[in-house]
Amino acid sequence: MKHFKTISEFSQFRQLPKADHPLINVLKLESVETTSIVEPSFWSCDFYCIGLKRVANTQEVKLQYGQQTYDYDDGILSFISPNQVLRLSIDKKAVQLKQSGWMLLIHPDFIWNTSLAKTIKQYDFWDYTVTEALFLSEKEEALLVEIIKNIQQECRSNIDKFSKSIIVSHLETLLNYADRFYNRQFITREKANHQVLQRLEELLDNYFNSDNLINKGLPTVTEVAQMLNLSPKYLSTLLKVLTGQNTQQHIHEKLIAKAKEKLSTTELSISEIAYSLGFEHLQSFSKMFKTKTQLSPLQFRQKFN
Repeated sequence: MKHFKTISEFSQFRQLPKADHPLINVLKLESVETTSIVEPSFWSCDFYCIGLKRVANTQEVKLQYGQQTYDYDDGILSFISPNQVLRLSIDKKAVQLKQSGWMLLIHPDFIWNTSLAKTIKQYDFWDYTVTEALFLSEKEEALLVEIIKNIQQECRSNIDKFSKSIIVSHLETLLNYADRFYNRQFITREKANHQVLQRLEELLDNYFNSDNLINKGLPTVTEVAQMLNLSPKYLSTLLKVLTGQNTQQHIHEKLIAKAKEKLSTTELSISEIAYSLGFEHLQSFSKMFKTKTQLSPLQFRQKFN
């Protein structure tokens, strides 16, 4: 795996035009000469990368991010944070890769001691996989391109004491719009997103109706996301938009529903129910149940006697 510590190191490897600033680079992809990559390549870097890309190609171009594979299409915005692993492969029969769009490379040192340094990791999309990229409308794309052009122009101007704060301001605007557009995407892809919700419910039902709770305990958010082939952050954000609850809350809601079922329809002791739901200690089960229902397990059971 190739790891790049600086933007300059990455630019030299990819034969990119020399950056106007060592800690930030704005590239128009039409001006980038693409080199043939005949073997799969794994990359990671110490800087942020924002890609607004369009690819029209005559060969297979696949980008893998973690366990996910993404086939390039028109008008997508993707985000890669430092130390995330990227896998790029191009068909050996490929002749030429035609691409358009923009790429922003931002080293964390550039935003050090700025307002963005404190907030940049709060944007969930840094932890999304490339398959969860943002699909832009023409209007959205045009708006973001203008912001990117403003950043590029500022990078190419004579650097003065205002340059950094102006560029950071543009970056914050870009990220805030991306956050808004992602929220729009969760809403407009209603059918696909509700299918994810349905798959989640089926997955949790199967898990809770098996012996998994006794053998493995509660599933983690990461485990549930992997079973749905989604990143944990993307799944939680999607569920939050659709239902108002994140993944952890959905897991706990399913657990409480199962506990209520056992308390109201079986003669198992509360300790036995706690054990069957994966709890090693009765106190932990009772505390969670009361937090969620405002009743102790015994009080809930007494309502049915």
